Amino acid sequence: MIKILELFGGIGAPRKALINLGVDHKSIDYVEWNEKAVRTYNAMFDNRYKPESVVGYTLQPDILVHGSPCQDYSVAGKQYGGNVEDGTRSSLLFETIKITKGLGEWKPKVVIWENVKNALSKNLVSAFNHYLRDMEDMGYTNSYQVLDARDFGIPQARERVFAISILGDKVFDFNKLRKTPMRPIEDFLEKKVDDKYIITQPSMISKLPGKPIVPGTFGGRMLDEVKDFVYTITTKQMRCPNSGVIRVDDEHWRYLTERECWRLMGFDDSDFDAAHKEHPSRKGLLNGTLYHQAGNSIVVQILESIFEVVLAEDYATDLVTDEHGQLELIC
Repeated sequence: MIKILELFGGIGAPRKALINLGVDHKSIDYVEWNEKAVRTYNAMFDNRYKPESVVGYTLQPDILVHGSPCQDYSVAGKQYGGNVEDGTRSSLLFETIKITKGLGEWKPKVVIWENVKNALSKNLVSAFNHYLRDMEDMGYTNSYQVLDARDFGIPQARERVFAISILGDKVFDFNKLRKTPMRPIEDFLEKKVDDKYIITQPSMISKLPGKPIVPGTFGGRMLDEVKDFVYTITTKQMRCPNSGVIRVDDEHWRYLTERECWRLMGFDDSDFDAAHKEHPSRKGLLNGTLYHQAGNSIVVQILESIFEVVLAEDYATDLVTDEHGQLELIC
C-alpha cells in the first residue's frame, strides 16, 4: 500500500495516475484551499475532504506531491518568485519544507514538486535553489528536469519543471521515464460543439490567425491555430494568448471546450462528468470553474511515468508483493 499526500491537491492528478497504473494506494490526506476544487475531488473520488490550508499541517506519507500555486512564477503573473517571507502564493512552496521538517525522523520517501518552467528563469531561480538546499539539508538528493506533455502522448505543448527529491543517497533518473508518441489531436476533440464556443468577441476576433496585427495590442500577440497540438492549457480560454483556437469553417473559429481541456490534461470523460455534475454549466456560457481546474492541474500521464520509475527503482523503500499481486510498501 503506497500512502500519498497531495498538497495544493487541485483535482487529484497524482491519485488519478496511481489509479490508472493499478497501484494499490491510499490518499492519507488531500489539502487544498479552493472550495470548488475540493468539491470536484470529492465527486471524482467519493471522498469527503474539506477545504484546508497547508500551513502547519503534519502527516506521514510515503510519497508527497506538491505543486504550489504558479501565479508568482508564471510569465503572466507578477513573478515575485516565491520568496520565503514575502507572503506571495508561491511562498507556500516553503510550507512543504516546514511540514516535512515537522515529521522529525519519519519523512516521506519521495517528494515531487511541479511548477511552470519560468521557475528556473534567472529572476526566480534563487527561490528554487533555496528549496533544493533545504531538501538536501533534510537528507534528500534532488534532481529536476523540464518535461513536455507531448513526450507523454498528450498533444499539448505544456512544459513544466519537475523536481524529485529522494530520501537517502539515490538520485531519481529522468532518463528512465517512459515516453510515448504524441497521440493525434483528433482523439481529444469533440465531434459536435455548441455554438457558445464560437468566437464572437470583437477583441478576440481581431486576434484570430491571419488578421492584421493591431498596433498597441499585447506585444502584437495573435491567437494560435490548433493543428497537431494545443498550447498550454490555462485557466481561461477567452483571452490572448490562450491554448489555441480551432477553425470551424472559412469564417468561424471556436475555443476549446471544457471537456477537451480536461482530456488534454489526461483525465477521462467520467472524471469530467463527475466534475460537471458538481459544477454545472449555465446555458449559453462557458464554465470558468472547469477551465480553471484543468489549467491548474498536472498532466496525469507524466505523473504515471514518474510513479512507474519510483516503484521500479525502489527508491529508499522496501517493496514486496502481497497475496493479491499488488505492490506493498513496508516502512
